[in-house]
Amino acid sequence: MARMVQCVKLKKEAPGLDYPPYPGELGVQIYKNISREAWQNWMDIQTRIVNENRLNLADARARKYVRQQMESYLFDDQDVEAQGYTPPSA
Repeated sequence: MARMVQCVKLKKEAPGLDYPPYPGELGVQIYKNISREAWQNWMDIQTRIVNENRLNLADARARKYVRQQMESYLFDDQDVEAQGYTPPSA
């Protein structure tokens, strides 16, 4: 049975992650408070942010920007999306 967490992003109890997905204290905070579903949503958004903004993650400034966006999305209840991204029409 999956470990359950009270997800602060989705505001519901949901299956948690199997391990901290990010190094350090932030990774532990994500592990304890973010569900698999919310993390997967973030991973999709992160991919769009990196691609649409043509970020080079070897650059410390790009990594800092992505981390700030991640914290805003997961913990500050902000809707974060890549600039210029338009979802495909149904």
